[in-house]
Amino acid sequence: MQDLQSPPPQSAHAAPRSAADLFGDPSDPNPPQWLNPTLFQSQDFDPESYISDLRTFVPLETLRSELRSHFTSLQRDLVDLINRDYADFVSLSTKLTDVDAAVVRMRAPLVEIRDKIDAFRHAVEGSLAALQNRLKQRADAAEARQVLELLLDTFHVVSKVEKLIKELPAADLSNGHDVNYAENGIETGSSLSMRETQSMLLERIASEMNRLKFYIAHAQNMPFIENMEKRIQNASSLLDTSLRHCLVDGLEHRDTNAIYNCLRAYAAIDNTRNAEGTFRTTIVGPLIQKVIPQNPYGVVGGSAGDELEQDYAKIKQYIEDDCKFLLDISSIENSGLHVSSFIANSILKEVHSAIQKGKPVVFSPGRPTVFLKNYKASLDFLAHLEGYCPSRSEVVKFRSEVAYIDFMKQWNVGVYFSLRFQEIAGALDSALSVASLVQVASEQRKPKDLILKQSTSLVECLRSCWRDDVLVLSCSDKFLRLSLQLISRFSNWLSAGLAARKAGNVGSNLGFEWAISAGPDDLVYVVHDLNCLVEEVCGDYLEHTLELLKSCPAEVCDIVKQGILQGGKSLKDLLPIVMNAIIETIVEKSVEDLRQLKGITATYRMTNKPLPVRHSPYVSGVLRPLKEFLDGERAATCLTNEIRNELLQGAALEITGRYNELATDLVNMSRRTESSLQKLRLGAQRRAGASSDVSDQNLSDTDKICMQLFLDIQEYARSLSSLGVDAASIPPYRSLWQCVAPAERQNSLTF
Repeated sequence: MQDLQSPPPQSAHAAPRSAADLFGDPSDPNPPQWLNPTLFQSQDFDPESYISDLRTFVPLETLRSELRSHFTSLQRDLVDLINRDYADFVSLSTKLTDVDAAVVRMRAPLVEIRDKIDAFRHAVEGSLAALQNRLKQRADAAEARQVLELLLDTFHVVSKVEKLIKELPAADLSNGHDVNYAENGIETGSSLSMRETQSMLLERIASEMNRLKFYIAHAQNMPFIENMEKRIQNASSLLDTSLRHCLVDGLEHRDTNAIYNCLRAYAAIDNTRNAEGTFRTTIVGPLIQKVIPQNPYGVVGGSAGDELEQDYAKIKQYIEDDCKFLLDISSIENSGLHVSSFIANSILKEVHSAIQKGKPVVFSPGRPTVFLKNYKASLDFLAHLEGYCPSRSEVVKFRSEVAYIDFMKQWNVGVYFSLRFQEIAGALDSALSVASLVQVASEQRKPKDLILKQSTSLVECLRSCWRDDVLVLSCSDKFLRLSLQLISRFSNWLSAGLAARKAGNVGSNLGFEWAISAGPDDLVYVVHDLNCLVEEVCGDYLEHTLELLKSCPAEVCDIVKQGILQGGKSLKDLLPIVMNAIIETIVEKSVEDLRQLKGITATYRMTNKPLPVRHSPYVSGVLRPLKEFLDGERAATCLTNEIRNELLQGAALEITGRYNELATDLVNMSRRTESSLQKLRLGAQRRAGASSDVSDQNLSDTDKICMQLFLDIQEYARSLSSLGVDAASIPPYRSLWQCVAPAERQNSLTF
């Protein structure tokens, strides 16, 4: 059957099929071309997708009809298949005769085979059990033999150690006589002294003791070992005593070979602590006692005072002269002596102990200057000791030693910083707590130096945080935070004082009397110092700080730079506030003259005075406070031209704004009053029967007042121009001009 995609080819002479043939003829037993039954047998057949594909061109009723026809055809084929072989199926039961007998015959050999298999299995299991039993006995025997060999080896080693120890010379090793150890396997010669030969024998005994420890570790809790425990302890004690005597003698005579052998012996028995202790008591202790001795009353008899710098210098020389030879021996490559740490456990520990007993006060941060000097000298001493480490890994090991950590714990840097914090922050608080702005003596300052004591204290405190006699690099983050806190404290002091000045209530602003009592000339010093502070913080101070922290990563330096620049910005942001305070003071003084505007109303109200022809006398005094301020010595010497111009423009704008407010209120009030009087006149005239005509040619009082104000603001504009300010560029002045200028001059601002 051809599928839908590949219809069967038609003959060239066959008549064409009609459109109805596509859906098939109901009387045709064959399914139509679009119904492909082979697709139903596919593993990935999906009925929903199949129907959705066909329904685009086959009606659902036709599809259902064809599927039912196909189902009927399948049922019919199934019945035909059953009927075709039905006779054979029925006759099958008649052919199955004597089935039980056949089953019995087939079962007999199978049962026989199963019995043979079971018997063989039992035999194999028995053999396996016997084999496993023999193997277990063999393993137990091997284990017992191993334990026995271990015990025998332990016994032999103990006996050998005891024998070797007995052969150690009992005479004093300092006599230097030779002895023959050839029978113990030690090569001897005329060039080998008794000291060196004994050290070689001790090294051999130590190696045997090391082997003995290995055996004991694998034979614990055994009666045989427990019975030998006393002998082992005696041998170990004798070995330790002999090793110590030999090492002491070698150190006293600086016998390199003997010391090397003794150190290897100590390393073999994993007892380097005793070697370090022996070196400390024999060599290091007496040397340190010479530098930091102690009399019976506990008074230091070494270098004067509580400083350690000179003591460390002497100790360094002693180490170079009397200790370096042992440090060189212990750092020999591939010697196995790297497990010892004579620098930390002998030298540093003895120095630490001597300082604790002889000069304990040096660890107290109560005197910060002396404490820091000793702390830095100690760091320099530790760096000197690290110079004897042969590699970087040895330096890391030295810093991880308990002696090193204990020594560093003695220097309580946290308490030191707390004291410095109180000292530095307290100095600034004391300077800021005064009731007035204090000037630095003129003979002590240069032209560009700070003027106020408060600003000078801030700079001194900031610099103190990074002075060599104050800074501890390990606390640089804390000192940086202190620096930023000092800047913030100064900024808050200044901003809070100016806020109290603006509020004006003296009783409720205790602590800010300096701001309330300060005049514009005093605030000039504040502006000058703020500019200097911003330049200092963002300039030299920042560079000095970054230079001290140049060893830090670049990311850290960037954060430090951003923090200090932010502090400088907070100071710079205070400049507009101080300048506004100066402007407000000048404006208040100018307003006192501007209040004379009210006299103009009294001059022209209900009078027959003619139109004014000249400005009022008060005008010349309006800008006098501003001019006197700008011409003053402080403003001329302490303010830059840019700040002077900014103050001038700001003050002119504020004064003109107040002028505009007062003049506008005056004109409006006059017009309202005149309107009320006019209404009263008209009412009186109507009641009297008089004519209500009013001469339009008579000037009103308001017109006279406006003319006087117009003359005044022209003079005011000329005064501004003499100071360098264009009145026409000030919006409040333009509003004032529109308010009082005559109609014909509203659009022309001429003075």
